[in-house]
Amino acid sequence: MRSRVALLLSPKIFSILYCVMSRTVNLILAIILLILFAVPIVIISILVRFTSPGPAMHWSDRIGRNNMIFKMPKFRTMKRGTPDVATHLLKAPDQFITPLGKILRKTSLDEIPQLWNIIKGDMAFVGPRPALFNQDDLISLREEQGVHKLTPGITGWAQIKGRDELPIPEKVEMDVYYLKHRSLLLDLKILVLTLIVVLNWKGISH
Repeated sequence: MRSRVALLLSPKIFSILYCVMSRTVNLILAIILLILFAVPIVIISILVRFTSPGPAMHWSDRIGRNNMIFKMPKFRTMKRGTPDVATHLLKAPDQFITPLGKILRKTSLDEIPQLWNIIKGDMAFVGPRPALFNQDDLISLREEQGVHKLTPGITGWAQIKGRDELPIPEKVEMDVYYLKHRSLLLDLKILVLTLIVVLNWKGISH
């Protein structure tokens, strides 16, 4: 009897239960939000095309769970021909941002298309932000700390602690904290704090 109780209370069982419950909640919520945002998605797509030459969506190669590459969409906020690197690596990044881009990035509305990634299972609402395929320093540090085993998210612990302002080592420290403490309650806390951060336009440098 004691062995059964110990098994039910083991970290491995808790981890499995968390993954199953988290995936279920993510899938249901993503489908609901995708339906609710159907009209805004169409409107934003038209505005992006109208204010800047090029497609409404920008698809980038991102690093997913276990370092698998997947395609992640965002509403395009940068001009055509912009190098596919992290924004902080661009020289004078403001010159690449479209007229509508700054607003979309400040409000995080450019992230809405990633609901599709959540439905597919490439992403979750909460998790480390997926690195670009060429962010070798970030990818390497995450792998050293075991963070690469997590499903990347639209938002995460690092996002509410500084977003673009955090250097890579600090971001990874935040990712490790989430790895060790993740739970549905922490996920809910991160989602609520993310909303507050977005409404205050904090932590976005460009």
